[in-house]
Amino acid sequence: MTKQLIENTTRKGILLNMLLAAASLFVNGFGIYLTIQANLGAAPWDVLGLGVSRTLGILYGNASVAISLTILLIDVLMKEPIGIAMFIDAFVVGKSVDFFNRLNVVPPCGSLLTGIPVMLLGLVIIAYTQFTYMLAGLGCGPRDTLLVGLTKRVTRIRIPIGAVSIGLLGTATLIGWLLGGPVGIGTLICAFLSGPIMQMAFRSARFDATVIRHQRLRESFRILWSGRKEQPVSGSLKETESPKEKP
Repeated sequence: MTKQLIENTTRKGILLNMLLAAASLFVNGFGIYLTIQANLGAAPWDVLGLGVSRTLGILYGNASVAISLTILLIDVLMKEPIGIAMFIDAFVVGKSVDFFNRLNVVPPCGSLLTGIPVMLLGLVIIAYTQFTYMLAGLGCGPRDTLLVGLTKRVTRIRIPIGAVSIGLLGTATLIGWLLGGPVGIGTLICAFLSGPIMQMAFRSARFDATVIRHQRLRESFRILWSGRKEQPVSGSLKETESPKEKP
């Protein structure tokens, strides 16, 4: 199941993979919505998003989009590889959470007994939709790209990517908490279980993320503009350059 379902070598292929990425990220937003409704404290990046939302009096989705676009700008300034799905990620996930909030699909949980299962279900949904999102091969999320970009710049002082990730998530959590974002046991659950749950999901799907080649933005636009078929290796980057986060 590791191989891409559709290669990004034609206009039709790219458009179908954009649809796959958007659908995956929409459902991914439902997973994030569940982790928030668990009411045990949000995941680190969501603490920041909710903190910005409460401070500015705006919807969570709008805060999430603003944060994602800011991070995307930093990625561009660091000259990191940019894919078309990064923009889909920036807009779809946060607004998906707003959509489910408006529907009030799941009310906030009132205890650990109900909150923990809801949070774990959310993390499982996030993990599996991350797999289908990666299959599109159109780039990784802005936050993952930021993590990899920062790691590249501290390798000279021998700081591993795990330590950079902890520092980045810790900073997002601290700023979000200072802005009024919810921090609790759920924050720790998300921080420590997201990785293992994602690994479990990838193994069950027999998915090796390092095999996927992610197409750069300029190559996607060239094919979309010309409509000509291209070789699949052109303008691509290895998934190992950007391990995915969430959210």
